[in-house]
Amino acid sequence: MKIPKEGDFITIQSYKHDGSLHRTWRDTMVLKTNENSIIGVNDHTLVTESDGRRWVTREPAIVYFHKKFWFNIIAMIRENGVSYYCNLASPYTLDNEALKYIDYDLDIKVFADGEKKLLDVEEYERHKREMRYPADIDYILKENVKILVNWINEGKGPFSKKYVEIWYNRYQQLK
Repeated sequence: MKIPKEGDFITIQSYKHDGSLHRTWRDTMVLKTNENSIIGVNDHTLVTESDGRRWVTREPAIVYFHKKFWFNIIAMIRENGVSYYCNLASPYTLDNEALKYIDYDLDIKVFADGEKKLLDVEEYERHKREMRYPADIDYILKENVKILVNWINEGKGPFSKKYVEIWYNRYQQLK
């Protein structure tokens, strides 16, 4: 697929390990692409769940996907500050249909005050058994939790205050 350019809109699809569609975001605006990553923004974006339920995102959110790391990051811009939702997930792929990745249940939430919380550990353990996650996937995901926590603690990449400001300003210029 042709790499999307700044200002293009793409669809994002998350899947589960068994290949079932988990969630779809329609019309994510691309802010930057390079050979390894895509930065975009969701703002009042339509989201469709696997059961058909639909909802619209409430606030602007800068999204970060990478081809080498097993996580993606959503920086939600709220009145009380920026909070983050980080999905432990496969690196993304891109085809003519959408940006796609496998969601591996584990999430890290970072609140505007800096508090961190690892979420959905029970769901991860249940799906690991039910969907038979291979041992190497389990290892990779646990190692990427460590990398992600390190990024959070160091204010690296999307966790830098400047990052959100720069990309939100770029979005404002493009819209």
